[in-house]
Amino acid sequence: MSERLRLRADALSWREIDGEVVAVDIPTSTYLSANSSGALLWTMLSKGATQEELASKLVEAFDIDEERAQADARAFVDALAARGLLER
Repeated sequence: MSERLRLRADALSWREIDGEVVAVDIPTSTYLSANSSGALLWTMLSKGATQEELASKLVEAFDIDEERAQADARAFVDALAARGLLER
């Protein structure tokens, strides 16, 4: 069973605007943004999701192949984890 990932609510302030996400990493006061595919993953992570669920949603929403979706989901999760923005 895969690990369920979730955004750290205590570390982020964010809004979805016109299909994109704008956020502030509170501990570092850094502005972040995500395009439409990132916004899809971001909103899923705000509720909790596995990397497999993220990749599956990318395949469904953007009609990309599974391998590409898995790589994109992994890169997105890794970037958030590197900033300390995920609960595990």
